[in-house]
This record gives sequence, structure tokens and C-alpha cells, in this order.
Amino acid sequence: MREIGAYHYGDVNIFISSICLVYAAPPFYELANYIILGRILYYVPYHSPIHPGRVLTTFGAISGIVEALNGNGASYSSNANIPESKQQIGRDLLKAALVIQLGIITSFLMLAVYFHRRCYKANLLPDNLKAILYTLYASSALIMVRTIYRTVEYFSVAAIRVGPGFDPMSISPIIRYEWFFWVFEALIMITNSVLLNFRHPARFLPSSNKVYLAEDGVTEVMGPGFADKRNFLVTIFDPFDLIGLIRGRDKKNRYWEEQEEANPSALRDEMVTVQGGKPLKN
Repeated sequence: MREIGAYHYGDVNIFISSICLVYAAPPFYELANYIILGRILYYVPYHSPIHPGRVLTTFGAISGIVEALNGNGASYSSNANIPESKQQIGRDLLKAALVIQLGIITSFLMLAVYFHRRCYKANLLPDNLKAILYTLYASSALIMVRTIYRTVEYFSVAAIRVGPGFDPMSISPIIRYEWFFWVFEALIMITNSVLLNFRHPARFLPSSNKVYLAEDGVTEVMGPGFADKRNFLVTIFDPFDLIGLIRGRDKKNRYWEEQEEANPSALRDEMVTVQGGKPLKN
């Protein structure tokens, strides 16, 4: 779309579409990372600081807000045919979206690192788990770099004031030179696409989210999966189930303990040995 716009720079619709697509794409990659982390937490449930399903619903809900801000902000700010007041609203929406996006990525990485640290302390990091975590970190880092670039760029654009005696050379180089876009936007997003395809999560995680890694770190077990009977809205606003922690309700979700205590022989029958990151049936 950007290439088409280079030859039809008088068409405002192409320009608006290009801007919207550029700002809308990264949150979808973030959404993929939320799903990946959720699957990782399902895989090692006893070290998960949050219900695995809440990763997607909580971060996804916030990202939905960011997408709405991105879409409306990009369309308003790039349309010179609407009143200046609406263009300013669009610029403010984009600023808010970019800042919120940085906060989301930071919070997401903190959650992933906290989980990783708990696994490390428990000496529970088989090759497949390390591989998918490193892939997640790399993808999140790429999106973070891109978002920082976009934030700096857009705040630089918003600071431009054209008037008598305006010197174009006073504009930030990040705006004047397009190579910034190709390196920190296009190249980074392509790299992220290649990364997630080359190191696809399916290579490192079981197909079912009911399969979890036993606490010995070398076997996989088919379990009943997580259950959360709370109201959907409650799970979004209290993803960590802090009330449940206080009341002791979280203990009811420790199915990996109950399953082994109830029928250890049946549990052994469902075990799968993990070697070199690849599960092998016993």
C-alpha cells in the first residue's frame, strides 16, 4: 500500500489506508504472543502466576482498545479534509495508543520473565520450554523496538509547527529520512514474521493445552485442564484471582497434585517422555 501511495500521492484514501495498516499490524503480532505465553503457562501450570486463559483475554482486551485508538487516530490524523480539531483528536488518540502499547508490552514481558524465573529456580527448563520462551522474548523485543520508533516518530511529527520562516531542516531526521521506516518498521515486522514461522510454537509445545509438563521436568501428562468458574468480566479485571488467593480458592485448580495423588498408576500410563525438546511416547 505504501508503494502504491508513492505513485498516487494525491489520493488521500490510499494514504489513509497505508497509515491505518502500518499502525494496526503490530498489535496482531502481540496478540499472537499472548496466545503463545498462554500455551506456555498451560504447559507448566504449577509455575504460572496467572490463569493461562487470562493472558489472552486480559491483554487481548487491552489490545482491542489500542486497536480502536490506532484505527480512529490514524484515519483522523491523516485526513486533511476534516476540521483541524478532529485531526488533533486523531493525533491525541495515536499518542495514547502508542504509550499504552509500550506499557502493555512491558507488562507482558514482566509476566513472562517472572514465570521464566520461577521455572529457573525450580530447575525446570527443558530444551523445548527454553526454545519457545526465547522465541517469545525475541518477538516481543522486535515489537518493542518498533513501537519505540513509532512513538518517537509520531511525537516528533506532532511537534512540527509550520509557519513563516519555517526551516524544513529543523524537522527530526527520523521523519526526513525514509530509511528509518524501512529499518525500524518494515524490516522488523518482516523479521518477526520469519521468526514466528521458522520457530513456530507447534514445534515446541503439545497440540492440546491439557497436556502439561510433570514436575520432574522430563515427562508430559494429559490432565483435565484449567477451570475458572468466575464471571467472565471478573476474570478480565482480576486475572490473577487475588480474591481467590486470599480465600484459598486457587488450591482447587491444582489438578496436577490431585491427579497424581488420586491415581498415580493411571498417571504413569499417560506420561510422555521429553527428550531434546521433542515428546516421545514411553
